[in-house]
Amino acid sequence: MKKIYVVHGWTYTVEPWATTIKLLKEHNVEIEMLHVPGLTSPSDKVWTIDQYVEWADQHIPDGAVALGHSNGGRILLNLLSKKPEKLKHVILLDAAGIYEESKKRDAARKVSKALSPLKKIKPLRKVYHKLLGASDYDRAPENMKKTLANMLESDKTLDFKPITTPASILWGRLDTVTPPRQAEKMHHRLSNSSLKFYDNWTHAPYICDPEGLAKAIHKVLRGLK
Repeated sequence: MKKIYVVHGWTYTVEPWATTIKLLKEHNVEIEMLHVPGLTSPSDKVWTIDQYVEWADQHIPDGAVALGHSNGGRILLNLLSKKPEKLKHVILLDAAGIYEESKKRDAARKVSKALSPLKKIKPLRKVYHKLLGASDYDRAPENMKKTLANMLESDKTLDFKPITTPASILWGRLDTVTPPRQAEKMHHRLSNSSLKFYDNWTHAPYICDPEGLAKAIHKVLRGLK
């Protein structure tokens, strides 16, 4: 039985992964879902990327195969930048880690700050969330908002050059969170990588196409020696 360690993205439940996990088990693949501190594992502190790297290094054995989705991919990329021999293979699923300046994101945070008094007035809370779209960032506890800011900032200094780990980049063409252009940049910067796009995938293929995702992961694992 082959085993893969999964570092999930910015989510507060891994329940949506259940179908993909079930299908992979039917293909004799064991999945160990790592619960990221502050997200699916309780933590009141503000995390830095270096602390997440240390956490991942402790929970994933040397020579393992690991998959990182979104922010989970960012964590694995930073781990491999420091320890390129850590993993036998890495699957980067719609992964974060490519820095792009975002005027839209900065503007949204300024608006969020300006409108934050609305949150304190119970009848106006729905108005506040409607105005801002109630994103994961808006719903996050204060320490995790600061943690997310740390994660985004870390992309500025992520060094891809040391990463020689074999990498399979799997990406949705309908991804609007980490758009396909970021997959192209990631593939270009990772010297030992392959890139496969899926036309019907969004940023969360385990939700929109769990069967297709299970097949894609199984295909990668089948090709490993």
